Amino acid sequence: MMIAPVREDTTVTRLARRTNPWEMAVEQFNAAADKIKLSDNMREILGNCKRELTVNFPVKLSDGKVHVFTGHRVHHNVNRGPAKGGIRYHPDVTLDEVKALAMWMTWKCAMMGIPFGGGKGGVACDPKGERSGRPMTSRELENLTRRYTTEIEILIGPDRDVPAPDVNTTPQIMAWIMDTYSMHKGHTISSVVTGKPVALGGSLVRNEATALGIRMVIEQAARHLDMSLEDARVVIQGYGNAGAFAASLMHEIGARVIAVSDSRGGVVNTDGLDPSAIERHKRETGSVMDLKGADNLTNAELLEVPCDILIPAALEDQITATNAPRIQTKIIAEAANGPTTPEADRILHDKGVFVIPDILANAGGVTVSYFEWVQDLQSFFWDEAEIKRKLLAIMSRAFEDVVDLSERNHVDNRTAALMLAISRVAEATQMRGIYP
Repeated sequence: MMIAPVREDTTVTRLARRTNPWEMAVEQFNAAADKIKLSDNMREILGNCKRELTVNFPVKLSDGKVHVFTGHRVHHNVNRGPAKGGIRYHPDVTLDEVKALAMWMTWKCAMMGIPFGGGKGGVACDPKGERSGRPMTSRELENLTRRYTTEIEILIGPDRDVPAPDVNTTPQIMAWIMDTYSMHKGHTISSVVTGKPVALGGSLVRNEATALGIRMVIEQAARHLDMSLEDARVVIQGYGNAGAFAASLMHEIGARVIAVSDSRGGVVNTDGLDPSAIERHKRETGSVMDLKGADNLTNAELLEVPCDILIPAALEDQITATNAPRIQTKIIAEAANGPTTPEADRILHDKGVFVIPDILANAGGVTVSYFEWVQDLQSFFWDEAEIKRKLLAIMSRAFEDVVDLSERNHVDNRTAALMLAISRVAEATQMRGIYP
């Protein structure tokens, strides 16, 4: 059975930006801070970013023209260790978005028990040509990456700030960052970034780590809810790295992927989709749309397809007070950062939807990034089985901690996760004190 499309495509990008991401992150922080009775002094510290760097830099394009791009790198809090966070290339990158993502990274690392603080970076550009109609060439992306790296070099380093891939950035882009930084320092420093190719000190499992962590917590949620994953209907918004791997991994355990989308739109077939066929089609055409045996639908429509598991894996601010009442699912596993607004959270909680919040659901990526950083520092690398075993142990412990705190305090999972994370960062901040 297939569902016919209803209206014109609405891209993931157009769905975003109804809410200021920084204001959303601060609202979430304050709600959790209220629950743990955080002091006013500690709120003042943790409610602000430590460093915000904005750079404007020229890049010569392939047609000979020069364009000045704007990029950012933000450190929210580094009291528990070096800043950690991805770099995204997207037309909608703003300072407020990067600040919010940096704050969420602080909580994510603390909740997972990883010795990192929160950082994030981004460049406002259009690598896929979705706005300009002309994708950036590989040479243009390399030039942009190397110049952006040079501009933010005053902040990054293995013991200061360790970037990683994010939206529209890849292992190759991480390789260019590592090479640029290493050339400036005069020797190879592989631990300056994670998410690199394995040949340059990257870790096994890193490419699929985010999706693998998502599957692990979905399996735990299913056991917690006494729900079978055999033939469970799965909908995935966003078919980049995390979304594509999530589709394959859920298919492997017997779940039925019925709808997926990318920035152009999506496809649906309630009888099920073959992730390998989707991957081939996207590689050949550049989009999941027009897949044989499926109907097209918009990103807005995709979120409202009845299912058992919904995985938002695109951008922030996708599930809002407007569409939350129409979402029909048992579990939401947030592969993206900040896909659900606070207003939508309250609606979903009242409906009984089990939300696995972003700082838990997608933490497999930063956890294996941590493994990669440790391996690079030691120049000693682990096999795939050891990495997966360590990842499962950390994801399982974090899930249990969040659910236990949620049930004991009668709060939703996101609030519980934030309560746990903020408490840990506050403790570290209190113990370190204020210098001087």
